[in-house]
Formats: sequence, C-alpha cells, structure tokens
Amino acid sequence: MNNINYNKAIQLLQEVSTDAGFLASAENTSNYQRVWARDGVICGLAALASGDEKLIDTFKNTLETLANNQHDLGTIPSNVLVLENKNDVSYGGLAGRVDAVTWFIIGVCQYGYYKKDHQFVQKYKPQLEKCFQLLNTWEFNNKHLVYVPLSGNWADEYITDGYVLYDQLLRIWALKSYNFFEKSDAISHKISQITSQIEINFMPKSVGEKYHERAYNEVVFENYMPCSFSPSGYKTQFDAFANSLAVLLNIGSSSFQNAILTTALDLASSTKLGLVPAFWPPIFENEEHWNLLKNNCKYEFRNYPNEFHNGGSWSMVNGFFGLALVSKSQTKSAELILEKINEANALEDFSFYENFNTVSAKPNGVAYCAWSAAAAVLVHQSITTDFKFLV
Repeated sequence: MNNINYNKAIQLLQEVSTDAGFLASAENTSNYQRVWARDGVICGLAALASGDEKLIDTFKNTLETLANNQHDLGTIPSNVLVLENKNDVSYGGLAGRVDAVTWFIIGVCQYGYYKKDHQFVQKYKPQLEKCFQLLNTWEFNNKHLVYVPLSGNWADEYITDGYVLYDQLLRIWALKSYNFFEKSDAISHKISQITSQIEINFMPKSVGEKYHERAYNEVVFENYMPCSFSPSGYKTQFDAFANSLAVLLNIGSSSFQNAILTTALDLASSTKLGLVPAFWPPIFENEEHWNLLKNNCKYEFRNYPNEFHNGGSWSMVNGFFGLALVSKSQTKSAELILEKINEANALEDFSFYENFNTVSAKPNGVAYCAWSAAAAVLVHQSITTDFKFLV
C-alpha cells in the first residue's frame, strides 16, 4: 500500500511492539516505555484493523500482560513495566483508572471476535467476570452508573469526576462486546438499564427520575451530552471522545447523534488544525473550575488553556470521531478528519505528537505516541476496507 501516512503509522506501531505488548511511545520517556491498558488496547484495535499479523500478535501479548497482572480485587493495571525478574505494576497515580478495566474487556472481546476465537474469550472469562463485578461495585448506589474519581480515566489531569459520560459508554461497549459471546439476557438487561440512565441524566428534556434533579434543571443543554456530573453539579464541556462513543454505540435518537456530529464538525472546522479539541471550551484562570484543574497534577501542570486536556487537540480522540462519522456513512467528513490527523501526525518529520495547542497548532506532550499512529490506521482502514468493530 503506497500511502506514506498510513505506512509511517504502521511503522511506529511496529517500533513500539515488544514481547510484552505495545509501549505507549517510541520516545525514551520512562512512563511511556510501559504497556498501558487503554493505549495498548487502542493500538490493538488499530492492529486488528490493519490485518498485520505481527501487530495482532503484539495485541495478544498486551492483553496477556494486563491479565497476568490483574489485582486480586479485579483491577486491571493502568500500566506495566516488564522487567527481567519482576513486573513493576501501576494501578493508577493520584487515583485508580476505571477505564483500564473497560478497555481490557473490550480488547479481549474484539480480539476474539476478529479471530473468530470464542475460546480466547473463554480463557479470560475469570478475569472478565472479576472486571464486571468490580464495575458493579463501583456503582456504589446500585443505580447503574459507575462513580469515577477525579483523575480516574484517560483525562487524568482534567476536571471530570463522578458520573463521567465516557466511562459509562465504555462500560456499555464492554458489556455489548462480551455479550456477543455470552448471549445473556441478564447482560442485555443491564445494557438497557445503563443506556436508560445515560439518556435520562445526560440528554435534554429527558423523561425519568434524575440522579440530581436540581442540578439537571439548572443545565442549559447543547446539542451534545455534558462530560460529567456529580453531587456538586454538572460539568458541561463538550467531550469529543465520549460523544463520539455515544454515536458509535447509537445512544439517543438519530437526530441527536447527527447533532453531535454537526457540533463536532463545526468545532473542528473553526480551529487551525482542523481537529476537534478533546474538551471544549477551555477553562481559564478566572473561571469556577480553574483551581480544581490547577491542583490535579502529580508532577507538572500541563492544562493551560487550549492545551492537553484543557482544549488541546489529540489525534487519538479524532480517530474515534472519524470512526463515529464512518458509522453514520459521513464518509467525506471522515476523510477530511483523516487528512487533518495525518497532517498533525506528519509534523516535524512524522513525530506523531501526543496533542497540540488548538489555537497555535504547536505540538505538546510526548513524540512518537503510539495511539496517535493508531488513530490514522483506524480511520484509514474503516474508510478504505470498510473494517468494522464489534459494537
């Protein structure tokens, strides 16, 4: 395939492939020279889309590393440094990572689906069942939405906490993926219950008992779902990752899903990069949530306005936005997003930066970031080969 952008993306995924799984980056930055749950599974999904058997083997190794280091309580590692004699396992920094659990489930099931290998899923059934039980426990109030701590997912230095939309949607995807193999009425019912609670609590003019009626009634809803709510109220930024997942999973009416895509496309077209920011609008120093944002970092502050999670643009996030567009047959728009992903990834001789300042378009974060490459592969293959995941 003579496509330099695609080939460079595949080449980077090959560079970060190890016997233990995908590393987060080819750059020699210590925390990224590890097998991460969410990064590894997203790279693994790209491996499946590519059809490259060596990359698919690396995906299998990623899942094995995560499974072998599952905590007794069911927690999946945030990341693992594979050492000669003993693995150095992290289950999170300032807080645990809820999405490590759901991405692991999704990864095992997507691999089994692609390989038509039901036995692969059966092999990991004990680990998967532990994961689902843990997610049930994390509801705390048994009302079908998991409660996520601040710093509890990929946006680990951002302001989302409590009932975070992204994590509810990943749980639905995990349950749907697993139920392809299990064919369980109980799981189908759970999916319906979670979906109903998302629609009741995150969508405008919804019917049903709200978790937080007073806070819900104070929200001015836009043409998308807010990023999270908690006992302190709603946080209403547009979360591009979560809303893309909502479209992929067919949450809400067709008209509402189309409104989400239109909102994201309009936002992307207004930026210098042509990419949709991860969260929008940014939080500024004089605003309510600035102190929450400022203090939520373990090492150094990175969430300046229009950067990192605070309004920065990520190729990885735009990869899932591209998949959402393809799922609704908006192919021309998906092709445009892929073009913009490729342009961003190609900066500084294909440095595949982690994210970019949305206003200046200057790169931020780590270079040679594996899931930036994965984004290009996912959208490219979805457009050119009609590759589809189990959803």
